[in-house]
Amino acid sequence: MAKYHVNELTKDAFGPVADKRNGFWLSRTIIRSPCGSTTLPTALKRHLSTSCRRRDVDTAAKFVGASLATIGVGGSGLGIGTVFGALIIGYARNPTLKQQIFSYAILGFALSEAMGLFSLMMAFLMLFAF
Repeated sequence: MAKYHVNELTKDAFGPVADKRNGFWLSRTIIRSPCGSTTLPTALKRHLSTSCRRRDVDTAAKFVGASLATIGVGGSGLGIGTVFGALIIGYARNPTLKQQIFSYAILGFALSEAMGLFSLMMAFLMLFAF
């Protein structure tokens, strides 16, 4: 590494001031050879690494399945809005049944929220258990 000079780039937002004709960009430094060659030392070369295709496909399927399972959380929000919207309409039509309508609304809220939590639980199971 003694024959290679490492120059720090400026932190200018518009671009580096250093000349890049005879060098390689590595993150925020430029490496130049004093003789003008553009070969990297073996310590700085990156080798191409691959992974098993099956593991990549399984990981992608896991992320797709978990994202599709979280759609139920949105359905839960829609269900809760529908339940309390019906509560307001029912109370406006017949105020004397307020207590009975409210108990049914709480039951509908609990069931809708449980479905949302079950879908979220399935998403986490797909991500972290398999």
